[in-house]
Amino acid sequence: MTVSEVRAGADGVQDAYRHCERVVREEARNFSYGIRLMPGPKRRAMSAVYAFARGVDDIGDGPEPACVRLDLLDRSRRRLATVQDVLRSRADARALEGHPVLIALADAAARYPIPLEAFDELIDGCEDDVRGADYKTFDDLLRYCQRVAGTVGRLSLGVFGSDGRQRAEGLADSLGVALQLTNILRDLREDRLAGRIYLPAEDLERFGCTLALDDSGRFTDPPRRLDELVAYQADRARAWYAEGLRLLPLLDRRSAACTAAMAGIYRRLLENIAARPSAALNTRLSLPTWQKAVVAARAMSGVER
Repeated sequence: MTVSEVRAGADGVQDAYRHCERVVREEARNFSYGIRLMPGPKRRAMSAVYAFARGVDDIGDGPEPACVRLDLLDRSRRRLATVQDVLRSRADARALEGHPVLIALADAAARYPIPLEAFDELIDGCEDDVRGADYKTFDDLLRYCQRVAGTVGRLSLGVFGSDGRQRAEGLADSLGVALQLTNILRDLREDRLAGRIYLPAEDLERFGCTLALDDSGRFTDPPRRLDELVAYQADRARAWYAEGLRLLPLLDRRSAACTAAMAGIYRRLLENIAARPSAALNTRLSLPTWQKAVVAARAMSGVER
């Protein structure tokens, strides 16, 4: 029996996909603008990939004690293994009953060569977060970025398809790193309030920053040093975008448009952060909806490349 033929109670495959698409609409404020540019079958598959990744990420960022979150992440890993067993005919698809994201993901992976094992790396990265990993060098941070974001690029590539798969995977990984570096800059204060510092210790030392906060939650480092630190990180992210966007010519038109839209939104966010570092350090910057729509439209027309 194929995954597509299974109806697990009320959670049929189409209902499962609708659930994942709802997750994208409600939770993927930036990614949704790219995903919606895909043709229906690929859009649904991308929604399944995102929904599972989002669930893992939400566990890592959750309010529960670390031991609880680690247990939940391990449960996600076991559920992923169940999906893989179903696809290998080692388990009946009814084992996915009651889990719409798993049903949709299994169906998507039956249709497209999605490297589901990459989710294990994503879970590894979230476990690093929960355990309070620190990053002494950029190489340390790079490994983390590849785990939590580069993996999503490679998973997406399984849906997109590409010319020169090995080269495309490396470029997708680079683009994921660029997006994650942008996220780190955007969430610098929010993460610091949660007790997390992602910027490498060697960079903080180089610019004479500690990222300490005062009682009002504002950074105590001299503004000039913070501005220089942010500018340095922004330049690094730009270099990763330049590398990662070399992926676009290897994709079909709609997949390239999806990728260009998502990357374009994050690149504009990065430039806003670089232009106003003090604002970025005191609030969580985001693009207005109309700007995201413009980027998506330009991506579809081939302008945003």
